[in-house]
Amino acid sequence: MKRSGNGPKQTPSPADLGELERALGHDFNDPDLLTQALTHSSATPDRLQSNERLEFLGDRVLGLSLARLLIESFPGEDEGKLGYRFSALARAESLARVAENIGLAPYLILSEGEKDGGGRDNPGILSDAMEAVIAALYLDGGLAAAAAFIEGQWRPLMAEDPVPPKDAKTKLQEWAQGQGLPLPEYRVTAEDGPAHAPRFTVRVALHEMKPASGQGPSKQAAEQAAADALMEMLQEAGKAGGLTGKRQENEK
Repeated sequence: MKRSGNGPKQTPSPADLGELERALGHDFNDPDLLTQALTHSSATPDRLQSNERLEFLGDRVLGLSLARLLIESFPGEDEGKLGYRFSALARAESLARVAENIGLAPYLILSEGEKDGGGRDNPGILSDAMEAVIAALYLDGGLAAAAAFIEGQWRPLMAEDPVPPKDAKTKLQEWAQGQGLPLPEYRVTAEDGPAHAPRFTVRVALHEMKPASGQGPSKQAAEQAAADALMEMLQEAGKAGGLTGKRQENEK
């Protein structure tokens, strides 16, 4: 049974969602759910009609499904290693990759300004829409429909890393702890762009080292970019692969 009155009335609907439904492995009983999941906030005057609320739900559905998939796939790993894998699979970059794999970009409903600004190629917009689509799958077909899609798309990503991957922030923190240094400190130094597509700049400082900065569509993404930049600086300086600072002095 289709709902009435809950879809994004003031936004255009994609001409044909059949191919997208096939890529998702689910025929929607309520196409309005999928349409809303594709609707960026720039395309509607009412943010409640955009995909932002579905994005909120999709993040939780993805998290639950990935946690179960990891528990079942890596029975010999402890929670720490599973956590590294989870962080890598749930981050925006992975969501954007899946969105590209299923050809989501042409179906996005964007304002003309967002289209002209390259919104269909924006990893942040793609990852947010992917989370919203997962929520739409969950609401229309239950957890089984969402979990089946997630397993089909994320299992190949899992197979890429036989060793549990660590994100840049984790690597930098562990390196600092290994050197007997205080933890890295992150600070937002700039926030640009419109409300629906912000751009954050974050600065990371570690002890007496030269700080590094990174940018991203969220504070978390910018922090990761900043940590990655600082790790690259450390590697170039020949520090990341060896012992320096207090730990080195203590082991002499």
